[in-house]
Amino acid sequence: MITLEQAQLIIDGALAEATKLGLKPICVTVLDNRASLRACVNQDGTSIQRHKIAHGKANAAINIGMGSRALMDRAEQQPYFIDSVGRMMDGDFIPVPGGVLIRNADGALLGAVGISGDTSDNDEAAAVAGILGAGLVAETG
Repeated sequence: MITLEQAQLIIDGALAEATKLGLKPICVTVLDNRASLRACVNQDGTSIQRHKIAHGKANAAINIGMGSRALMDRAEQQPYFIDSVGRMMDGDFIPVPGGVLIRNADGALLGAVGISGDTSDNDEAAAVAGILGAGLVAETG
């Protein structure tokens, strides 16, 4: 399971990357391997519901076991399946880039990070930077 210290390192790294890239204000949500919330931070200026989108990206990744980029690809091939899963999860399922699995060096699943605020590709880049900055392995799909 991801520790609070690791979650904070991921958040710090993601926020630093967002600043470096000049992204719009982002929300960073970190879930553990049970999909339980470990940490969530909104930068000043994020929209009101941004945390729900970030959570939905991370939740989609951890519950299906693949990064949300792969889920987006699957949604294009199997839209009815992805729609059904989203309904089953009461809508807390956002299958677009920005939800990234977190693994340790041995490949064990520790959790997922979800980021929302800029374009999905930029959200994913910030997530990956945060995970790598914490010395962990990012899996985008």
